Amino acid sequence: MKIIKLFSLTVILLLGPKIISQEFKLGKVSVTELQQKVHPKDSSAAAAILYKRGKARIDYDQNTGFVTYLDVETRIKIYKKEGYNWANEAIWYYYGTDFKEKVSVSDAVTYNLVGGKIEATKLKSDGVFDEAVSKFRSQKKITMPNVKEGSVIEFKYSVRSPDVLIRDWDFQTSIPVNYSEFKTYVPEYFVFTPAQKGYVFPKVVSEKANKTFLINSKERYNTGGFGGGATQTEFYQDKIEYVETQTTYTAENFAAMKDESYVNNIENYMSSVSHELSMTRFPNKPIKQLSTDWNSVVKTIYDYEDFGPELNKTGYFEDDLKKLLAETKTPEEKIWAIFNHVKSNVKWNNYTGYSCDNGVKKAYKEKTGNIADINLMLTAMLRYSGLTANPVLVSTRSNGIALFPNRTAFNYVIAAVETPSGYILLDASEKFSTPNILPLRVLNWKGRLIRKDGTSEMIDLMPEKASSDNVFMSYSIDSDGKVTGKTRRQYADYNAMIARNNISNLKEEEYLEKLENKHNKIEISDYSKTNEHDVLLPIIETYSFTGNNLCELIGGKIYLNPMLFFANDKNPFKQEVREYPVDFSYPFADKYNITIKIPEGFAVETLPAPAAVTMEDNLGAFKFNIASNGDTLQLSILHQINEAIVSAEKYDMLKEYYKTMIAKETEKIVLKRI
Repeated sequence: MKIIKLFSLTVILLLGPKIISQEFKLGKVSVTELQQKVHPKDSSAAAAILYKRGKARIDYDQNTGFVTYLDVETRIKIYKKEGYNWANEAIWYYYGTDFKEKVSVSDAVTYNLVGGKIEATKLKSDGVFDEAVSKFRSQKKITMPNVKEGSVIEFKYSVRSPDVLIRDWDFQTSIPVNYSEFKTYVPEYFVFTPAQKGYVFPKVVSEKANKTFLINSKERYNTGGFGGGATQTEFYQDKIEYVETQTTYTAENFAAMKDESYVNNIENYMSSVSHELSMTRFPNKPIKQLSTDWNSVVKTIYDYEDFGPELNKTGYFEDDLKKLLAETKTPEEKIWAIFNHVKSNVKWNNYTGYSCDNGVKKAYKEKTGNIADINLMLTAMLRYSGLTANPVLVSTRSNGIALFPNRTAFNYVIAAVETPSGYILLDASEKFSTPNILPLRVLNWKGRLIRKDGTSEMIDLMPEKASSDNVFMSYSIDSDGKVTGKTRRQYADYNAMIARNNISNLKEEEYLEKLENKHNKIEISDYSKTNEHDVLLPIIETYSFTGNNLCELIGGKIYLNPMLFFANDKNPFKQEVREYPVDFSYPFADKYNITIKIPEGFAVETLPAPAAVTMEDNLGAFKFNIASNGDTLQLSILHQINEAIVSAEKYDMLKEYYKTMIAKETEKIVLKRI
């Protein structure tokens, strides 16, 4: 798919003449901007970025060496109430023991037009606060004051990082972007590999500039002489000349990215640029290669103190594991016993990351930890039991797809056990997960398995087996259109994990009320669950129901949708053209067996015709069969999708498939009096 565009610095240097930046200045909001009622190119837009400009520069600091400064200024127009959330900004930053970034916010003002005059409301200190995201990451949040429909807001923020790094820059988002500019200033000692993703790309120009920085030093010496002499200090200043590469990315009038059903993470397909430090080359020192390929990236991560060494710690669990494994005989029994032991004894604290927060020993003792604490512990236990187990680095759905080699691409880790029939993937942070049934947040294309020797392998995270949802329903209709029936629904694999989560998150009364409302205000009775906690088995729900709003009585006839509340009635695919793939998360097979008893004194006047649709390349199939036998109708339906991710090239076929399926599922049975 066309979502990555890689550049080398040599290519960038060959690009055209320098783009002259448009003149945007904070504080220069115009009456015209405030008077604008709708965006000129997207009348549906709730807000728009009028301009956003960023500068990332690497400078030399006398006390700490090279540091990175990021300065960002933004102006946003609010058109509708739905756009008020754009008046809130969150700027993330690292905040660890040895690595602390500093964020400052300034020039934050909301502008409104009052009586034909511009009114400015400045952001006060109570509108700025810090919030911890994880042990090593926080965010500074701002909430702009006095925001209304028609407001223009603007703000500036700066990030100082005690390291050499360049943050990602987005040129596109869910609202229109009128102008976006990003500049990088990189000394010759550092080589970054830039990578762009998306379907539209900014203009890029680059130039060289001669720069200098000063290094202050001092020398103490003794003047000598009788009596020892005196100590004097001389100060020196060295002027260092170097070449700086200045690169400018400019985007104008980039349309909003419109979200649609079954999108993994829309940000994966938005226009943006990332920079990974790939090489350092200081005078009189050998060139140092960094993240040039995946093996070097994962080896660096494996060697981190809070990653690889944590896998070698075993003393804290050995006694427990010996007892646990005493009765196990097969590898499968070992895997399940260890997996269930970790799930039952260590709870996830909702922090992600591939680096341990507490460390595996402390997490085991305190029975809580982050993702790395839990799943590196799990991997260590699996290895101790004699299994071939390794960690797998993952980027979650919300974090985006790991497109090119870099250490920040991942934010999660799971465990993998190698067996003769393939890998078994495990995540012990999810209460209802099972081997090879991972939390949905993890199903994000590919992961990276790391072995002890530092080599790595790409692992497909997307499921291949279809998760089933089997519905057995029988119901009768009386002459007034009231429907009375029973339903038995059986969920397996991913459908079972989702169902168990939905059930466990609510009290039964609340869950049933939600189910009744979802199913067209039916009344549910005799509800029961089977295998609710036995996660290796399908979960089964059974209940009786009655409904007075499931049929239409018109002119003495009964009009009935035979699937009742299970019918798909809206096509989730509405775009004429879709450039990014359809992500179902996992393959699935929905099956319905429905028995209908028609009321006495009625006969079938119209019955939907059978239908069958099979998509090319075994992508999926829909089958609809209905038969009449006296006062009983028998209906069987299959809706099956065989690929977790469907490429954009197949979008038209998929869209037409859903159109045909929905037309058939919403077709009515007509019953007439006899």
